[in-house]
Amino acid sequence: MFAAEMGFLVLRKKPMRYIATLVFLVSMISCSKVPDMTTHNDSRPALIRALDGRWTMTGDVMGKPVTYDLSVRPVLNNTFTELHMKDVQTPPQYEARVFIGYDNESKTIIAHWLDSFGAKYSVPHGEGSITEDEIQFIVPYEQGSFRDTLKYDADHNIWQLLIQMHQPDDSWKHFAEYVIKPF
Repeated sequence: MFAAEMGFLVLRKKPMRYIATLVFLVSMISCSKVPDMTTHNDSRPALIRALDGRWTMTGDVMGKPVTYDLSVRPVLNNTFTELHMKDVQTPPQYEARVFIGYDNESKTIIAHWLDSFGAKYSVPHGEGSITEDEIQFIVPYEQGSFRDTLKYDADHNIWQLLIQMHQPDDSWKHFAEYVIKPF
């Protein structure tokens, strides 16, 4: 109790000095730059990093025209890239979050597609590969596999996303196709 009383006495005798010190410390902390976690330790392949940003997706799903806003960013300590697609209609008719990761050890793309159709359609995950200008993965759904191919045109900063359904005769049939341009 004596120490507390002493601190109070010191504070009462020199309050301006303590207040000035406190103001200085708070201003130093608030002005310090918080490190940007997206730029440090980002070992994602360059092609995946090229997806980062805000985009407009236009195309079709089973022949019907659609337009989505697309926001892409690194998440989970830069181990995945999140693609957040949202229909531009009000209210939105469709929304999806696709998480694309790259396993350096196996050189494999791992993808998790979650959308407004519900949890049942988020299983299983997809696997695939990456080349200089293409990311491709296959999601082996119980009712049939889907193949997603993202192709990048670096000269024009445009992506194309082609989604195909596997057919019983081993062919791939058009499901959806989009052109992805900067917002």
